[in-house]
Amino acid sequence: MEGLAEAVLGGTLIHMMRDDEDRRTAEKRLVRDAQNGDLVAFERLYRDNERKVFALCLRLSSDAALAEELTQEVFVRAWRKLGTFRGESALSSWLYPITVNVALSERRSRRRRDLRIVATDDPASLERAGGVPRPERGFDLQKAMAGLPPGARAVFVLHDVEGRTHDEIAAMLNLAPGTSKAQLFRARRLLREALGS
Repeated sequence: MEGLAEAVLGGTLIHMMRDDEDRRTAEKRLVRDAQNGDLVAFERLYRDNERKVFALCLRLSSDAALAEELTQEVFVRAWRKLGTFRGESALSSWLYPITVNVALSERRSRRRRDLRIVATDDPASLERAGGVPRPERGFDLQKAMAGLPPGARAVFVLHDVEGRTHDEIAAMLNLAPGTSKAQLFRARRLLREALGS
């Protein structure tokens, strides 16, 4: 009975490995076709990767509508840069840094827009709300994450949510692994403060 189970599991593993090889081969073919201008092939690549890209955009933006826009921008940039993809990794791995860069760029531009001077007749409306933190604000992780600086937020999402290593994050964001660790430490500290713990 044990030998039969091993044979079945071994056969399942071999079948799964073949499926992975088939998927990689199909993806490489689709990428090659898309690089040659085949829009149908690129549409298939889009469908195969859109959910992963959207999920990362949502984690980085905390806004579903904005995540949709960012996802579209990621694939516009991917189409433009597809010729640079060498196929040494899965397309989803190549899309990760593009996604992070698009989300961070949008956040920086939004922050610049928000920092512009606003004319008002009521200067008190521009003052920061102080006082005692309200308990209902204490456990809103999404809101707390949205308040993180862009670099710290990206590293936090990639490391603590996506499970990426500091070396992977450093390569994606074009920074040193030590900087990734420092950003993660900063993000965690800011989240603890925001969540009141």
